[in-house]
Amino acid sequence: MKSICVYCGSSVGASEVYAQGARALAQQMVKDNIALVYGGGNVGLMGVIATEVMRLGGEATGVIPKALLDKELGHNGLTRLHIVKDMHERKAMMAELSDGFVAMPGGMGTLEELFEVLTWAQLGFHYKPIGLLNVDGFYDNLIAFIEHLVSQRFLTAEQSLLMMHDADPASLVQRFKTYKPSYTNKWADHKAADKLLP
Repeated sequence: MKSICVYCGSSVGASEVYAQGARALAQQMVKDNIALVYGGGNVGLMGVIATEVMRLGGEATGVIPKALLDKELGHNGLTRLHIVKDMHERKAMMAELSDGFVAMPGGMGTLEELFEVLTWAQLGFHYKPIGLLNVDGFYDNLIAFIEHLVSQRFLTAEQSLLMMHDADPASLVQRFKTYKPSYTNKWADHKAADKLLP
């Protein structure tokens, strides 16, 4: 586990606890010599985690589209900052540079990035760990909704396990370091699940 891509908000949110979570994750990653890959901004939780990684002597790589460079205030204190043409190139590069993916509290963009890498894992396009840092129960309702998808047979129980979650950064990073993919193929699983239907 050399690098983790962290998806998080361009806002700090309504509570200081989210920034505290971002700093705690940064501290754990630096302690474990894991580099940060993220969206390249200097605002919100993005700025908090990147600044903390750099303050502690870690490595942080940002990837930001040219159109968002001014809006998200590209971080000028990173190890490296890649400026790309659009969001598609941004997400593809972030995925390529990363050995795993963590979603911290955030908005629509964070959720979109999270579900894209989950879908890629479900389809077998990658076998990297994906997790939620569930700061102060932020993702409790999303976790419950994933369970609802399973109960309604739009997702298998095994597929739901592609999205790990933990409130403790140290525990989540440890799970990433020892992760062994067990899920293989969406279509094979659906065929097997169909045989179990009444």
